[in-house]
Amino acid sequence: MKDGEPCTSRGVSTVLEGVTPRPLMKGSMAWRFLPYELYVMQVFLQEMRLKMKGIYNFDAWASNFGEVTTALELAPEGTGYRMRTRFNKFVNLPELMMMFREVADIILPEMLDIPKPKLKGGKYIIVESEASDYVLARMEEMVSRAEAIHNGMVNPREDNMLKITGEARLLGTDARLLDLNAPVDEDSKLNKAVRNIYKEYVDSMEDKGTQIVFSDIGTPGNGKKFTVYDYIKQELVLKGVPEEEICFIHDAKTDEQRDKLFSDLRSGRKRIILGSTDKLGTGTNIQDRIVALHHIDCPWKPSAIEQREGRGLRHGNRNEEVSVYRYVTKNSFDAYLWGIVETKQRFISQIMTSRELARDCEDVDETVLNFAEIKAVASGNPLIMEKMEVDNEVTRLRVLKSAYEGKRYILQDAFTFQYPQKIAARKKKLEILEEDIRVRDAEMEKNPLFEIVLRERKFTEQKEAGEFLRAIIEHTILYEELAIGTYKGFELAIEKNSDGAILYVKGGQTYEVEMKKSDSGNMIRLENTINGLDAKAEDIRQKIAGYQVEMENAKIEYEKEFQYEDLLKEKLRRQTEINTQLEIKEENEVIENVPEETVEAPQMAAAAR
Repeated sequence: MKDGEPCTSRGVSTVLEGVTPRPLMKGSMAWRFLPYELYVMQVFLQEMRLKMKGIYNFDAWASNFGEVTTALELAPEGTGYRMRTRFNKFVNLPELMMMFREVADIILPEMLDIPKPKLKGGKYIIVESEASDYVLARMEEMVSRAEAIHNGMVNPREDNMLKITGEARLLGTDARLLDLNAPVDEDSKLNKAVRNIYKEYVDSMEDKGTQIVFSDIGTPGNGKKFTVYDYIKQELVLKGVPEEEICFIHDAKTDEQRDKLFSDLRSGRKRIILGSTDKLGTGTNIQDRIVALHHIDCPWKPSAIEQREGRGLRHGNRNEEVSVYRYVTKNSFDAYLWGIVETKQRFISQIMTSRELARDCEDVDETVLNFAEIKAVASGNPLIMEKMEVDNEVTRLRVLKSAYEGKRYILQDAFTFQYPQKIAARKKKLEILEEDIRVRDAEMEKNPLFEIVLRERKFTEQKEAGEFLRAIIEHTILYEELAIGTYKGFELAIEKNSDGAILYVKGGQTYEVEMKKSDSGNMIRLENTINGLDAKAEDIRQKIAGYQVEMENAKIEYEKEFQYEDLLKEKLRRQTEINTQLEIKEENEVIENVPEETVEAPQMAAAAR
């Protein structure tokens, strides 16, 4: 399919880079599946297939393949917690993916043997910043505004959650994006980013290592009094980085300018580039000298994060390791954003996997754990960090137990039904085969020499018998089985087909001998088939013995206990304790982060709200 052409119902080929499919349409970002997006893709590509299954709308699809779950998440204002019910679990996953793979080819990174750099130290570098007093005060204002909106006290034209979300996202990056006169915080996210960028710049001076700084917020533009890009550049220049070694992707307006800019980065003439996901994501090949990547903000989609990191963690980078920095501001909208990304990534991980699919899937992959960790750090509450760790451990242990129970079910079915049925079937086949061997041996005792009867004529010479058989075949109607004689106590029949003919040797079982051009060779193949019955019988005996061993092993494995049962019980107990301490409320209630010394009772905190 060419760029810009729509997909057709013939199918869609999906290639994942770090589990991220390439864009299907020109100009589109790499897509990732949430439940409704997967449904839309199936309607687009498999509408008739869905209707054959009785699925005519999203509700019907969701009732077959989805389930809602309730979990703790931060409120959008970033200052409290709430229980939120979301559609974030798949059921009947094997059937769903079997149907979807009729029109999609999914290739995962682990299926490809492509060398690429690893994360430095084996993990992401999470750089957390405390929210300043000014940021906390503004966040409190947003909490009050959000409550007023929630209670219907504000005209949506004057204030709404979308406006608060936008402002909170700016505030979590740098307060000056919202208020130019806001005080400068020396330990803010941007200032810590500047220090890390400069450190990586100095450390990679000898090799002219390059860095990418990503921010979809505070991009440069005419009339903007403060931007993230200009501030970072200004501070780096003050530290001694030559201005000509710093560039913005937004400065390249044409393809020629982009090519020149990318060439300068690959050669090391430019060392630091700042850009947004859209402009510096897909199609950017500047990985040659990348030593560090910096996420100033958190995008809305996991695919955007992977597109960013794919600029450096990519084949062609001469460095074996790359530092990836993720910056978060505690008690800000950062926490909520990382929570959203975590939820999306969890859903994606359940279907985009090369592992055997479970029927019900709540799996958490490594990427989800990274997002959860960042979300917890950003929340500023150590109990929330512990909750994230405990929740992840409980989920991991439940996945293991689910796999254990699923395996026990398979083992029980194996030694109760499958292996006994296989053994019984093989024994019956062996009995028939042994009877055929007895018939053959009895005939061989009477006459050990070659002797065959064709059309009531007896032949003792292989070549003569083969010629007569060829004549029979030539006068046989296509695809009509015809009885032609006997050999060593077995009935013989022939069937002609477009490729030649098959000779059927019928005893307790029927054995096939493919007819070739050599007349005498055909008779030798017939003899070999009859003489080879002993080997067939021995093969069956070995299979029976193998099945019996496997059946006993299945019984032993079935009786083994789940090795992490005690640990799971301990984590579940701690999870309950933490939920009690956090006083997790219902979906529409928010738990405020009120300092302990100001809270005499949960009822007073609720009344204060």
